[in-house]
Amino acid sequence: MSITLYGIPNCDTVKKARSWLTENGIAHTFHDFKKAGLSQSIVDGWLQQLAWDVLVNRKGTTWRALDDSAKTAVVDAHSATALMLASPSVIKRPVLVTADSTHVGFNDALYQQIFHAK
Repeated sequence: MSITLYGIPNCDTVKKARSWLTENGIAHTFHDFKKAGLSQSIVDGWLQQLAWDVLVNRKGTTWRALDDSAKTAVVDAHSATALMLASPSVIKRPVLVTADSTHVGFNDALYQQIFHAK
């Protein structure tokens, strides 16, 4: 199974997810989207399984630093994609992509369900 974890390495939640995967022997690829960037096709793939408002972190510092006009311009998948590509830090982290599903965030119970309920 191909597993990719998207995020940034200094994010505490991403660190927890990476540690959990490693400790549980789950082979995965880590994609640092600040260094490696994001493509339209990656974000489009996420949006096939997740709503755009799940991916945009409206509680984070990147969102709060946006001016009001930029915030109000994010109204649909198209405008959210443009924002995520221009400013990947606005994406809620981590984004976990497996062969058949995409998940946002990390908690132990979620990862147990994803990897051990199969």
